[in-house]
Amino acid sequence: MRAQLGDQLVVESPATGVTRRDGEIVGLHHTDGTPPYDVRWSDTDEVTLVFPGPDAHIRHIEHRSASAHESSLPRTERTGGHRSAGVGGAPSGRPPNPGDIGRRVAAERSRQGLTREEAARRAGMAPEYLAYLEEQPADPTTASLISLADALGTSLVALRGGDVDLPPGRGEALLHPRLRDLDPDECRALLSTHGVGRVAVSTPDGPAVVPVNYEVVDDVVAFRTAPDSVPAAAVGSEVPFEVDHVDEAMSQGWSVLVVGPAREITEPDEVRRLVDHAYTTPWPGGEREMWVAIRPTRITGRRITSAEQ
Repeated sequence: MRAQLGDQLVVESPATGVTRRDGEIVGLHHTDGTPPYDVRWSDTDEVTLVFPGPDAHIRHIEHRSASAHESSLPRTERTGGHRSAGVGGAPSGRPPNPGDIGRRVAAERSRQGLTREEAARRAGMAPEYLAYLEEQPADPTTASLISLADALGTSLVALRGGDVDLPPGRGEALLHPRLRDLDPDECRALLSTHGVGRVAVSTPDGPAVVPVNYEVVDDVVAFRTAPDSVPAAAVGSEVPFEVDHVDEAMSQGWSVLVVGPAREITEPDEVRRLVDHAYTTPWPGGEREMWVAIRPTRITGRRITSAEQ
């Protein structure tokens, strides 16, 4: 018995030939496709280690009909929660909505210059299954990721995002990067209404840059802090405030810089208004009831993307 990732394991009654259970093979433990397998059962969505007996057989993906292929996908695929990939990984229905693992897999495959078919062959899996991993928020098994990491010349840790605590930007640059300036409207859109940014201040110990949770209310960037904290040193000065996003998997990102005078908000009505508009409390916790507002006098931004985008 030999199988590929994405094939279907069917367990039948030896007496009647009636199917008792079936599931998708989502993990291989041997490169030649021999048992055991990690199987995601269609009736429970649970993944178990299976040593097939004489009442089991493999339904290979290339021989299956569209309905059989659909039955082997996770339940969210079968019930319309997400679309499934068609033959050869061609999209059908809704646009791709990849998870973090899928984005990393697709990025590494692109860096290696491999098609899905080539990468799937190297990893010992069906191209349809690789398409599913790259295009949907999938949860592949460790065995699947080990095979993919080996095929793509990377590591299991990298595909899982185990290096997320390391500084961003350690990956390779895009082959043909494009750096462009953002107009003020694009910058305001990226600032959105709230998030985490960094404010630079002067302190008795020298310059400091600290992260803060911020809100945007009527074009004013506001954050809560404590009176004796480092961010509170922004009050009374013109300060820079920066927000950015780095997509490590795609080697691209953007940054927005706001510059303007910072002042403490003390008027009760204005404080109440900021509190009412606040989406989150400061992550560090504690008593942080001092509101600091930066009214932008200059707002600029840049974005790095692939030249093809």
